[in-house]
Amino acid sequence: MTIHYHGTPITPNRVLHTLAGSHFCVSHARPDQIEACHQIGQSVMLDNGAFSAWRIGKPTNWPGYYDFCDRWLEYPTTWAVIPDVIDAPSQEQDGLLNEWPFGFRGAPVWHLDEPVVRLLRLAEKWPRICFGSTAQYSKVGSPVWVRKVDEAFEALSSRHRHLPWVHMLRGMQCCEWQFPFASVDSTDVAQNHSKRGPARMMADKWDAQQCPGTYAKQPIQMMLEVG
Repeated sequence: MTIHYHGTPITPNRVLHTLAGSHFCVSHARPDQIEACHQIGQSVMLDNGAFSAWRIGKPTNWPGYYDFCDRWLEYPTTWAVIPDVIDAPSQEQDGLLNEWPFGFRGAPVWHLDEPVVRLLRLAEKWPRICFGSTAQYSKVGSPVWVRKVDEAFEALSSRHRHLPWVHMLRGMQCCEWQFPFASVDSTDVAQNHSKRGPARMMADKWDAQQCPGTYAKQPIQMMLEVG
């Protein structure tokens, strides 16, 4: 089973309400519908907004994000992405982990340009880990991306009989590939329902697509055909 977090804002609000019972991803960069998502959603993922900030060269506001998380982590089905900095060294990422005040209610980000040994170290401590893209691995499903994710899951599988929860950031399209992501997120519905809708139909189509439960490496050509 794969949990699909649909990114917001999904506008207008009447369209969001057609997705009652879905799982939602709300970014600190766009918290417009955070209250509504907690009223109608099964669960909510709080995104730290690092990718949005990185894309436009805007500084992050981590104290503000901590306040945001403190309010909404009151809901037991809500979890948060721990602050990270895209294309920063591992030492800087670990420093942010040490400052995180909400324990396992958050999930650290392992970026694909980081050493796999850091991923293994995170998996020893944290029950949930997010995979994050970087400039080098920005295209999800590209050959270089597939090779690195294969390497990551091979390493995790060699250490863990039962894999930790791995969430793929911006990875809805990964459903039905060979990678056993426990959850994924995307703003596809938010961005495209006016052209490809209705939103409920789009969300249901995504929600019906499942990642495999276990990892088995496949030839890279198979991935290229899928992508």
